[in-house]
Amino acid sequence: MTIDTRNPVSTIEAGAPVVTLVNVFTVDPDRQDELVALLERATDQVMRHQPGFVSANIHRALDGTKVANYAQWESVEAMTAMLSDATARVHMGEALAMAEAAPALYEVASVHHA
Repeated sequence: MTIDTRNPVSTIEAGAPVVTLVNVFTVDPDRQDELVALLERATDQVMRHQPGFVSANIHRALDGTKVANYAQWESVEAMTAMLSDATARVHMGEALAMAEAAPALYEVASVHHA
């Protein structure tokens, strides 16, 4: 499978040539919407323009206490390089000022459908 860099989409497929960042933020329910808006803005303004970015999906917990970012990159190196981008670091600092983050990198091990 190859990534169409002209029209990238989230790929949930075992063996897909991507690395997935799952970052779960714990946030005060009064700030959940603010955090979602920040992550959306950071993705639109900065992250999606980084080399190797594939996609990002922001999820909000129904109880208001969590926000999850499911983001895919072409490689660990591309995702790591983003961490050194000054503008990306500003957005990450803003997120960490309002929430606790628990990021981890994953690969898809298996996919199951009904």
